[in-house]
Amino acid sequence: MTVHWVYVIECDDGSFYTGYTTDVQRRVREHDRGEGAKYTRGRTPVELVHTERFDSKSAAMSREYELKQLSRPEKERVVADE
Repeated sequence: MTVHWVYVIECDDGSFYTGYTTDVQRRVREHDRGEGAKYTRGRTPVELVHTERFDSKSAAMSREYELKQLSRPEKERVVADE
């Protein structure tokens, strides 16, 4: 059974990036090498600050969308609850 993850990384400039993956550590390494999302290129190094585990891709993708809609202060609260 595949595990699906939503993650939040903090970029070197202090901004947050939210994404979806099935392998969090691999994805963070990709972001750090500049091979991740276009947004994170040039904003390295990144630090993993939050993860959430899901049993289905659809649930993870819904949560990713939800997190991306949050304001900066709301994202900071999610990260602080980690």
